[in-house]
Amino acid sequence: MPNTIKLAVLFLLISVTNVIAQGTYPYQPKIEARSISLIQQDQLQFKDLNKNNKLDVYEDWRQPLDHRIEDLLMQMTLDEKVGMLLINTLNAEEYGKVSDQAVDFIENEKMTRFIFRNSVTQNPVRTGARSIGFRGVQITPYEAAQFMNSVQEIAENTRLGIPLMFKSNARNHMDFDARAGINVESGAFSSWPKEGGLAATQDLELIADFAKIMAEEWTSIGLRGMYGYMADLSTEPRWYRVHETFTEDSKLASDIISVLIKNLQGESLSSKSVALTIKHFPGGGPQEGGGDPHYDFGKNQVYPANNFDYHLAPFKAAIEAGASSILPYYGIPVGQPYLPNNVGMAFSKGILTELLREKLGFKGYVNSDTGIIGNRAWGLEDKSIEEQILIALDAGTDILSGFNDNKQLLELVNTGKLSKEKVELSVRRLLKEQFELGLFENPFVDPNRAAYLVGNPSFQKKADLAQRKSIVLLQNKSVLPLAIPVGNDSLKLLTMGVNTEIFKDQKWKGLKAISGDYDKSKGEQLKVVGEDVDYAIIRINVSNDPNGMERMFGGAQPDELNFLAFSDMAKSNSWKISPSLEDIQTIMEKVGPEKTILSIDFRQPYVIDEASKFLDTGVILATFGVSDAAVMDIIMGKFNPTGKLPFALANKPEAITAQDPDAPGYPEKDTLFPFGFGLKY
Repeated sequence: MPNTIKLAVLFLLISVTNVIAQGTYPYQPKIEARSISLIQQDQLQFKDLNKNNKLDVYEDWRQPLDHRIEDLLMQMTLDEKVGMLLINTLNAEEYGKVSDQAVDFIENEKMTRFIFRNSVTQNPVRTGARSIGFRGVQITPYEAAQFMNSVQEIAENTRLGIPLMFKSNARNHMDFDARAGINVESGAFSSWPKEGGLAATQDLELIADFAKIMAEEWTSIGLRGMYGYMADLSTEPRWYRVHETFTEDSKLASDIISVLIKNLQGESLSSKSVALTIKHFPGGGPQEGGGDPHYDFGKNQVYPANNFDYHLAPFKAAIEAGASSILPYYGIPVGQPYLPNNVGMAFSKGILTELLREKLGFKGYVNSDTGIIGNRAWGLEDKSIEEQILIALDAGTDILSGFNDNKQLLELVNTGKLSKEKVELSVRRLLKEQFELGLFENPFVDPNRAAYLVGNPSFQKKADLAQRKSIVLLQNKSVLPLAIPVGNDSLKLLTMGVNTEIFKDQKWKGLKAISGDYDKSKGEQLKVVGEDVDYAIIRINVSNDPNGMERMFGGAQPDELNFLAFSDMAKSNSWKISPSLEDIQTIMEKVGPEKTILSIDFRQPYVIDEASKFLDTGVILATFGVSDAAVMDIIMGKFNPTGKLPFALANKPEAITAQDPDAPGYPEKDTLFPFGFGLKY
């Protein structure tokens, strides 16, 4: 029988037995090698990854996926296997250069997975430093792609040529306070509203477009995995990470997560996919007192309203949609029936094995949150590093994030404390993703394509639409839309928190904008407001003083978590309102409250309390990471607002502390604006 017929029969058998997924190909895939030989067989090409001049099963893309995995597993040494259970930060140096650490991680620690945290921008700020710690230096898309290729080539030269998998936190959102370890500034990437803003559009087709565009941008530089998205619900407004959640509504969150998985991963993983690690299982958000479990004071997750299943539902949807991996939270599931319930999720066999695998049927791998070994091993603080590792792996964790000590894991196996069977089970799960993503055939990217594709105008045009659709009109006392001046007429605006450069655009002809912004650190003072000002437009952002390393991931200090009312935040130490409440009220008094337009960026569900006087203004807009241009389009009637609140807003600070942290919304008597609220003109 001729070889071509044999090959056709083989492909037919593969199809019939239903084992085709990416990782097994019925056609010649694109093969790219930088430093190793190619094998020619049956007029087809394969990579000689282990450099033995013959075609091994794991190198043969025609073979069933499980056969490829088992063949590679048999060839791996024990230190190569335990190396796969490690993942840590690996950033590029300036100009995309590879660090000595990269060589050490790949060649000595035998690692194949990394977290990429560099900010990617078209115009990097060059500091002269080789690297800037955890968050890395700024580099261009071209340099990012070059960096990925360089480290993939190092991996290609290792004994078995196992390709690398790079993951990142979210980086396609307009974020005024991006924090390393949480998210990354959008930089050169298309800049969309934050997660709550996407939910506020209530447009699943637009969210699908977002996911498709994000996948194109990420894969162009070599990013193939994401720590996200968050399926957590925003039921506890004091929890700092509400700004990464989509909504308080379990059904809407489930729908969004499903759309993201189907469009970032595809129906199944492939060479065009970004694999998702959905977090934070089984639902971060209902934090005791609103504290964040990055910190000791926020380590408990509580469910006084018995809404555990309400928070779990989006994760069920994620598993049904095919989520590649799941990330459990740092938090302790206080009072839950899944035991042990006095340790962090990544250490609980009841959570990861009984609930996630046995009850929900999850087949992918479990990726721990960064730093569970050591700093954030809640409930196991008195245990040694060795004990923490063993408990986490026994519970069902497959890969340890923020950990890169191969020798320590190897010693645990060699002494019989960690079974080889457990290590190999995790390695199988991890290899499956790398094969399905097509990395064994071609992990390399085209830097030139990355340079023109990332953030191109067509992508940003869609993102701009999403920004406008995300803006929620909360209050309008017959002010909006403002009339655009015609002829010789003009409209004089006083702005704060707005870049007045946008008014140079001809579409704003007739608008005369005066910036009221000033730098207090330079001894400047708020400018005197003239009586001829027609309207004041003030964009309000709230941030937290990071207080050095103590609260580097954000959030208020523990004694000020309850301060979500603007008048309370203004008097606090760890909250910062910009512009200050005093300045906002001064402008309201001078211009007139009814002629003051407030645009508030809701990173958390702040309380618009009476003492702030914000409710006296003519207009209140709720935003979730949008540009000045988007806000002006709403104000001037170029875009009729359609956004709907992704979470309810309380009418007084006492409502925040009275409400159960696992319950969405508030009683009617405590509600200022309910979930789904949003006006039009």
